[in-house]
Amino acid sequence: MRLNPFNTGNIQVKGSSGGGVGKAGGLGCGTIIIAALGYFVFGLDPFQTAATVESVQQGSQSSGGTEMSEQEACTANEYSREACDGLQSLNQTWARVFQEQGLGDRFQQPTLHLYSGGVRTACGNGSANMGPFYCPSDQTIYIDTSFYDQLARMAGGGGDFARYYVLAHEYGHHIQTITGISGQIRSQQQRVSRGQANQLNVRMELQADCYAGVWAGKNRNLIEPGDIEEGMRAASAIGDDKLTGGRVSSENFTHGTSAQRSEALRTGLRGDDSACDAYTIVS
Repeated sequence: MRLNPFNTGNIQVKGSSGGGVGKAGGLGCGTIIIAALGYFVFGLDPFQTAATVESVQQGSQSSGGTEMSEQEACTANEYSREACDGLQSLNQTWARVFQEQGLGDRFQQPTLHLYSGGVRTACGNGSANMGPFYCPSDQTIYIDTSFYDQLARMAGGGGDFARYYVLAHEYGHHIQTITGISGQIRSQQQRVSRGQANQLNVRMELQADCYAGVWAGKNRNLIEPGDIEEGMRAASAIGDDKLTGGRVSSENFTHGTSAQRSEALRTGLRGDDSACDAYTIVS
């Protein structure tokens, strides 16, 4: 995908390496996201992950990592530069969408935090084992770029569009936060059974996939041959059914099947963000 080079004057980026964990707020939706990623991407027990994060949040301390400037973070490696290019494009695209809908005053840019090893977040401890995640409490997307090598192995091949899809998916969670969608869904999850709460989470994840497609669909002039196929392979590779290999029942899925995730991305690629509303309209 042919994106313009980033300009640190119009993106918000942080960088750190060799980070540790500090005290943060109580166990919340950020922990749920982290735990789910740990399980469905890397096979970690989600409850074990959540318990670990909770114990950290209750006061465990360790030293932090070395902070980097925006320029240093964005030029640390090829993946970092690519992520900053993607963030800039996502900001521009979604700012325009909000403006066109008369909601320009509601748009807020997220921060991208590129780290290595571990990182402190307002949602608790983050680590490379958890994969990329979004923390709504500080409106920040956290990525250890070494994940992209893991993604390439999972998807049977890499490609920049597959990596952009991951970033755009996390950006989709930011859109859900600033529009209030995530708050509404989390509120509903508190009033239903665990299985129903999981299904609501699936809806959230599929909508984020759809939003990722919207971004790409609104920048079709920048898409190169093979990009869409890369994105579809990545979406399929991280479906709950494929990652769990039948070891987990569908009522415990939290992100959607390979077919659902691919279809959500395909829906968004039409470029109509309103089509993504269907995923989170629940009774």
